[in-house]
Amino acid sequence: MGLSVCLSMLLCLFLKLAILSEIVVSDSFTSLQPSCHEDERSALLLFKESFFIDKSSCVYSKLSEWKSEGVNASNCCSWDGIQCDEETGYVIGLDVSSSCLFGSINSSNGLFNLVHLRSLDLSDNDFSYSQIPTAINQFSGLEYLNLSFSGFIGQVPMEISQLSKLVVLDLSLNYVDDKEFLLPRIYNFTSFLQNLTSLEILDLRYVDLSSTIPNFLSNFSSLTSLRLDVLLSPYRILCHFLRILDVRFNENLTGQLPEFHQRSPLRILRLQSTKFSGSLPSSIEKLDMLVMLSAYDSKFSGPIPSSLGKLTKLTFLDLGKNNFGGYIPSSFQNLTQLTALHLPFTQIIGQIPPWLGNLTKLEHLDLSNNQLHGPIPESLSKLINLGTLNLHLNNLGGIVRFDMFFNMKKLTELQLNSNNLSMFFDKTNASAAAPQFKLLGLASCNLNEFPDFLKHQNELEWLTLVGNNIQGQVPEWMCNTSLDTLVTLYLNNNFLTGFPQNLKFLPWVNLRNLFLSYNMLKGALPIPLPSIMIYDVSNNMLSGEVSPLFCNMSSLDSLDLSNNNLGGMIPKCMGNISISLSALSLRNNSFHGIIPQLSCNNESNLRMIDFSDNQLQGQLPRSLSKCMMLESIVLSNNQLNDTFPSWLGSLPELKVLSLHNNEFHGEIGKPHKELEFSKLQVIDLSYNNFIGELPSQYIFNWNAMKGINPSDSAYLNAEWNFSLLNNYMVGNNEAYKITISTKGVLIYYGVIPEMFAFIDLSSNRFEGEIPDLFGSLKALRSLNLSNNMLTGRIPSSLGNITLLESLDLSQNNLIGEIPQKLKQLGFLARFNVSHNNLTGSIPQGNQFNTFDSSSFEGNPALCGDQLLKKCRNSQFSPPAPSTSEEDYNAESLLKLDWKFVLAGYITGLVVGMVLDNIVFMSRPRWFLKMLPKRISNNLERRQRN
Repeated sequence: MGLSVCLSMLLCLFLKLAILSEIVVSDSFTSLQPSCHEDERSALLLFKESFFIDKSSCVYSKLSEWKSEGVNASNCCSWDGIQCDEETGYVIGLDVSSSCLFGSINSSNGLFNLVHLRSLDLSDNDFSYSQIPTAINQFSGLEYLNLSFSGFIGQVPMEISQLSKLVVLDLSLNYVDDKEFLLPRIYNFTSFLQNLTSLEILDLRYVDLSSTIPNFLSNFSSLTSLRLDVLLSPYRILCHFLRILDVRFNENLTGQLPEFHQRSPLRILRLQSTKFSGSLPSSIEKLDMLVMLSAYDSKFSGPIPSSLGKLTKLTFLDLGKNNFGGYIPSSFQNLTQLTALHLPFTQIIGQIPPWLGNLTKLEHLDLSNNQLHGPIPESLSKLINLGTLNLHLNNLGGIVRFDMFFNMKKLTELQLNSNNLSMFFDKTNASAAAPQFKLLGLASCNLNEFPDFLKHQNELEWLTLVGNNIQGQVPEWMCNTSLDTLVTLYLNNNFLTGFPQNLKFLPWVNLRNLFLSYNMLKGALPIPLPSIMIYDVSNNMLSGEVSPLFCNMSSLDSLDLSNNNLGGMIPKCMGNISISLSALSLRNNSFHGIIPQLSCNNESNLRMIDFSDNQLQGQLPRSLSKCMMLESIVLSNNQLNDTFPSWLGSLPELKVLSLHNNEFHGEIGKPHKELEFSKLQVIDLSYNNFIGELPSQYIFNWNAMKGINPSDSAYLNAEWNFSLLNNYMVGNNEAYKITISTKGVLIYYGVIPEMFAFIDLSSNRFEGEIPDLFGSLKALRSLNLSNNMLTGRIPSSLGNITLLESLDLSQNNLIGEIPQKLKQLGFLARFNVSHNNLTGSIPQGNQFNTFDSSSFEGNPALCGDQLLKKCRNSQFSPPAPSTSEEDYNAESLLKLDWKFVLAGYITGLVVGMVLDNIVFMSRPRWFLKMLPKRISNNLERRQRN
């Protein structure tokens, strides 16, 4: 009983002590936590209410805890992102960065009632293209202002210059889809800066300053970090005070670096993605406090200065993607503090120096895309801290003992692609000792089988074995490698025949990108899991039908099944994945039936479809008109039966339209609206049944064919990049392909240059004259109007198409002379005007001397050195006939005995007899209308055949 009383007394004592302790702690907390002023609390709530919090774009918003009722509602000083003065209780700090705020902001916002602010951070939100409010000058005591990456545009208010206590000013990265005209801008930078003499950090990247840096900035002795997009002037700004100079990603920066005549406190110098040129001055050794030097993707040239080896404090050095040449300076062996050495794309020659193995602090080494030769030195195995080694695309050779990398336990990224290496894998050495790679590139490494050590790789995210000699089936153990982590797998350009027979679905649960093209795969399509984004099995021997399971792949961005033996009908449900697709190619298979409707909407990104070389029938799906991002539609060599799809003219990005060799018919007609097909560069309507006149009014709209940009070396393609795990970039490039016909020869274009324009309207039943408007299409490289019923003369305006490489006007009823102006077509390599009614002499000189007789045959009245029929006076062409085409045909018609015509009509022989006479070679419409319908129809059919 006594024990029970004692325990009760002790319990009461503990409870009292606990309550007392809680009171003391509570009182202590209350004494430390300042009280919120009601007017500022109201101002903060009004600020919150003025925006929409987009919870779909982030996990947490600091403003979600700002409430007018409930716990801590009365004391705004306890709210997330709020800092109050401990003595006065005024709000002196507001940090709502990355808080998912969406909406515009102006000077009437409740924010500007917080007049005691010393620190304001609104960065990483979306203020919906607002201008920075002029009421910013209400914060006269502001020391820190960060408005970066928040969608501000327009003029930066001069009122910021009144904030004379500013220590940090960051207005950077407020850009909208690379549209420079929307960048924030400062019109008078000198006036803007003159009062901000306390600045230590100034970041104005992607701010249009419209001027150079004013000279007086060199007096800002407190300035230690400067990030700008304008040229620096004068030079002393570079050296005297700055610790950080960051002008990267500014393509407007040109000129050369000056000589450095004195030491500098500069520690970080970032010049990447600028247009600085010339050599790096050897006097750069004066910047002996540098720990980071980055000049990636600029225009520097010459040898890499050996004086860089004196910057012994360097930990990061990136000179990649310039025009540096020569050897890696031996002085670099003094840079023992280096953790990163990046020298890709720099035309470096010689061998990999063995002393690199002594830079044991290296974590990243990139020597890719150079001209290095010789072996990979064994000394690199001493780099036990190395996490990334990239030797991709050099001329390295010899045998590589792969176990040399086993000592590098931190090595997660290894790229040995595209050299002349031969891998040796010691199977007696435990391959389980290999580091766990995340990114592994062994493309073109003379592999004959899957490397055995891959059995033990459980963390691979990116693997390429492209361009080896790997044969047979993918081994079953490979299908158990990195099951949960593998994102991108390149196995293309090998001799693989398939996957294990008992495998129904590809096993990698997070696989996004699969490349299996150019192998020998047989059987049914391998089926990936629904997470797949890029699926390329083109150029194999796969057969069977497309499984409806592909319709469940809602993330699919690119699907390429081209050049296989697949058949059946295209599943109707395939149209449902067109919302996510960018590229869809079923080219060169045996699909039949109709093309399913595509479910495009405002969010659709479909850029390219290629269903050519199949057996598809019916009409084009009208839903194509809703796929507003479409750039290329290739449907050639099918059995489609429809009229000209003028409704595709509303697609604003359409560049390629190929309907070659189908059953399209009828007149093309006129555009319904202005600027239809305005971006069209390639149109192929050949081998169909179109009639009527050539579409001159459409030609007037083809603006993209009127421009000339001979310096552009890009190709028409659907290109996109993905940022995947650990920021690995995975890209795909689906080039637009087309086959064109000239002089009866088919030419396949696997890629179409961006500056290329091509028109093929051949093998139809177009009639009338060739419009002069063709001469305005100065970007044309190929024009084919052959095998039609065109009349009249060859327009001399065709001589204006100075880039024209191929011109085919054969198999028509053209008259008159070949214009002398065509001699100025200096790039013309293929020319055909055979089987017309042309007269006079063939132009001589320039490109015309390279064409043989086949280009001109079938024109009885044509003469020239290329033909057996020589001209009487090669220096002069026969005079042009004074009569018009109508007069010419009328005069010829008078020579015909009409009794003979009628007799022939009665006996049914007139068609053959008349067709051999020049009377009918031009076949004017007025004459055909005079004849009985049966005769005119027979004439047309005979001439066409």
